[in-house]
Amino acid sequence: MSFLKQTLTAALFVVATFTSFYTSAVSDATTQADTQQSATRPNMETLKARYFDAAREGDSAMLSAFYQAGLDVNVADEKGYTALILAAYHGHTDTVNFLISEANANPCQEDNRGNTALMGAIFKGHVSVAKQLVFADCDIDEENEQGQTALMFASLFDRQEIINTLIDKGANPAHMDKAGNSVADIALSQGNYELAKVLREQNAN
Repeated sequence: MSFLKQTLTAALFVVATFTSFYTSAVSDATTQADTQQSATRPNMETLKARYFDAAREGDSAMLSAFYQAGLDVNVADEKGYTALILAAYHGHTDTVNFLISEANANPCQEDNRGNTALMGAIFKGHVSVAKQLVFADCDIDEENEQGQTALMFASLFDRQEIINTLIDKGANPAHMDKAGNSVADIALSQGNYELAKVLREQNAN
C-alpha cells in the first residue's frame, strides 16, 4: 500500500465525520461519528478527490481535518500537485497562508514537471499569492525541468507586478533556460520590448 493510500485511510474516519457534521456541535461529533461511519464511508478514490478538491476550492477547514488525522501536508497526486500547489494555482490567498504558516507545507516542492507553487501562481496571474510565495524560504531561481525560473514565468506572461519583487528578492535576470533563452529573450518573444530593455539594463548592472 502506498504512503498516500495509508495516510488517506488514516484520515477516513475524521473526514467522514467532518463532512457529516460540518455545522454540528463539536461535543456531539465523536459519538455520532461511530453511527455514521459505516453509512457514509467513502471509497479511496472519493477520499483522494475530496482532499485535493479541498485545496482547489480553498477549504482550509477540510484540509485541517485531514492533517489532524495524520495526512502528510506535502503528499502529492499523480501529477505531483500538492495542496499548496493547487491552492496557489487557484488563487486562494488565505489557504496558501494556512498551508505555509500553520500546516508547515513545503513551498519549494515541485510537481512532476519541476514547477513550483510560485510558478503556478504567476502563470495564473494571482499576484497576491505569488508575493506570499516569493518570500518563502526557497531558492528564488529554482528551475523546472526546462530550466525555467519564476522570473521567466513572470516575463513570459508579462506579470509586471511581480517582476520587480522577484528581482529585488535576488532573481537573476541573466538566467538562461535549457534551450538557451534568457529572461529578456522570453519578453521579446511576446513582443514586450520595454520589459526586454529593462531586463537587459538589469543585466548590465
